[in-house]
Amino acid sequence: MGFQASERLYLGMDFGTSGARYALIDKQRTIHAEGKREYPNYMKEDSLDWALSWKTTLFSLLEDVPVHLRPLVSSISLDGTSATTLIIDSKIGEPLVRPYLYNESCPDALLLVKSIAPINHTVCSGSSTLCKLVSWWNNDDSDKKSTMLLHQADWLLWLLHGQLGVSDYNNALKVGYDPEADSYPDWLLSQPYAQLLPTVKAPGTSIGHLKGDIRTQFGFSEDCIVCTGTTDSIAAFLAARATKPGKAVTSLGSTLAIKLLSTTRIEDARYGVYSHRLDDKWLVGGASNTGGAVLKENFSDEQLEKLSEHINPMEASPLDYYPLKSVGERFPVANLKMEPRLHPRPESDVEYLHGILESIARIEAKAYMLLKDLGATQVNEVFTAGGGAKNDKWTKIRERVLGLPVSRATQTEAAYGAALLALKGFQ
Repeated sequence: MGFQASERLYLGMDFGTSGARYALIDKQRTIHAEGKREYPNYMKEDSLDWALSWKTTLFSLLEDVPVHLRPLVSSISLDGTSATTLIIDSKIGEPLVRPYLYNESCPDALLLVKSIAPINHTVCSGSSTLCKLVSWWNNDDSDKKSTMLLHQADWLLWLLHGQLGVSDYNNALKVGYDPEADSYPDWLLSQPYAQLLPTVKAPGTSIGHLKGDIRTQFGFSEDCIVCTGTTDSIAAFLAARATKPGKAVTSLGSTLAIKLLSTTRIEDARYGVYSHRLDDKWLVGGASNTGGAVLKENFSDEQLEKLSEHINPMEASPLDYYPLKSVGERFPVANLKMEPRLHPRPESDVEYLHGILESIARIEAKAYMLLKDLGATQVNEVFTAGGGAKNDKWTKIRERVLGLPVSRATQTEAAYGAALLALKGFQ
């Protein structure tokens, strides 16, 4: 690739559940380099030392950026898993206890949190950041004067810019930050642990320059800045470039997750629906327990490919299933006791697969309908991410059932979305 000496590049990193990636783009949003790393397994006493693992991976990714491109990097941003929480010693920036992972639940704190937060608020879930903070606050005997809460992305970015205590309003949502008022609410600020909360800026806001020692060690430019980050699922949405209200991204992975860009904010914990702020708009979403995991239980990858070839996607399947891997659904129907429905099973495997694909498409349509009923902008186009995006017959079935244009998102990597944030922060 021919480079102008004046070419500037923007680095994004994604810290997902099982590993991390980087993407390096120019202002035309073209990728110039990308790569990935697995997290190394470091043990501390008898559990994984996640903080050390992430820190090592961060510097491994910087090392992986091609040497001749490093001086051209003008800004850096990254995303982390939502609600992954660190309690930090604010004097030295090191974690005081092991991190609380995104999917960890602290039911011991839930009643307390429900007693202070508004009804159906996003924090009223055992795995919310606020439940993790309250659980630590009530169970830890140490002196809490010089402690601070940071999310995974905040802490990793701190390692690069050195200013402790900065977060973004996407990561801070699950600790109780109000992105509409752009402040912490009074019910939260009146709590004794409010002193631990970080300051909050918009994602992709310049925080400061890359630390001198890191700049020198890796050969990055003197004017390279570090910007606030976001969560992994928002970075993946940004990557799909669905930039207008009514555009949506359906992720067809092991489950079915939906995100819709809306001019209105929707919050309803009964359906697991909540909104993230995206500049002056809202990213409304929810996740169903249906999806690829059910397909994998019934068919191998090879079967899925072969059987799909024989499906006529323009014909509706008469089979009416609710494909779940186990009992319980959260969105668009909230029913913890809902049983999977995958019978009657026809003799033909092609018909069976057709029935499952069509039923998942109907759940997707119902989900978009629910968002509209709750007051969100009506969906007018759907981009698909995840493994299910590769199945063209399924895409055609979904187009027919949804009555909307459905296409595969050209970019789905969260690292690419983080690079777009770095570009925004530089501009």
